[in-house]
Amino acid sequence: MRDSGSVLVLTNPYDVTADVVLRELAVRRVPVARLDPGTDLHTGASLTAMYHMGEQRGALRTASREIETGGIRSVWVRRPSPYEGPQGLSGQDRRFAAEQALWGTGGILASLPNAHYINHPWNNRAAEYKARQLSAAQGCGFLVPPTVITNDPVEAREFVARQPRGAVYKPLWNTHYQVDGQPHSVWVEEVRANEITDAVSVCPHLFQSRVDKAFDARVTAVGDRLFGVRIDSPDLDWRYRQDRMTCTPVEVPESVTCAVRSYLSELLLIYGAFDFAVTAAGDWYFLECNPNGQWAWQPEETTAAIAHALADQLEKGPDT
Repeated sequence: MRDSGSVLVLTNPYDVTADVVLRELAVRRVPVARLDPGTDLHTGASLTAMYHMGEQRGALRTASREIETGGIRSVWVRRPSPYEGPQGLSGQDRRFAAEQALWGTGGILASLPNAHYINHPWNNRAAEYKARQLSAAQGCGFLVPPTVITNDPVEAREFVARQPRGAVYKPLWNTHYQVDGQPHSVWVEEVRANEITDAVSVCPHLFQSRVDKAFDARVTAVGDRLFGVRIDSPDLDWRYRQDRMTCTPVEVPESVTCAVRSYLSELLLIYGAFDFAVTAAGDWYFLECNPNGQWAWQPEETTAAIAHALADQLEKGPDT
């Protein structure tokens, strides 16, 4: 089957969140191709790009689709698998194949002419850096808790000791970590000055003043459309035991709405999942923005609205 004007969804085969939007696109009869480039190109799919005499064209072929890449209207960069190379190879051969795929396949998929990206993978990556997030948040008008990123134990202890309501530690990246061979998540945790050892010097650590919050809030932004939920949890980090949290829709203050839109523009994002700590006085403190955060765990009506907004973006394609 040959398609033009298709939506290309880059994600792994187990991504049930993507399925919510794909069902919406199917109802609208929008042609869709789903590809996990890190694995599918080892199992029969192929991707070609040609550059000649000022012209760029190419083709993506999967088991069910043949797409002219110049006709792809939108690309949704959801949760594709890492580029790891074919399993039949080992050692340096597999590493070589994986890196060639990252720079070759990844480069082609990030450079499709006239495609509308949600979000562009290079913008996603740039927006993942916590330091970039904090810098942009301050410039866009968010309230930001006092924060330090340092590998100096003395600086870290002095910062933590100065915080009147205490401080927390946050990882700068969700690195895969194991304890006794089992996956282990590193959560946001309270920290005291006397608990900070010289081991901090091994790598940068993020310490932040603790916000005396009444509740957490998640604001999911899709273009100009914002969807807010209030999160009540017994835990400092609500992700720790999501079965104990409750979520209810909440109105997003105008000042936060303006800052969110400014932030998306600054970081060249269409989608963003913003987390806030909200005080009893109604102050919304920016904690982070995940440019590719999950959203289908929210109340049913919110999840449906986000899926609809994403489908709208993917269906319309690039601005003309």
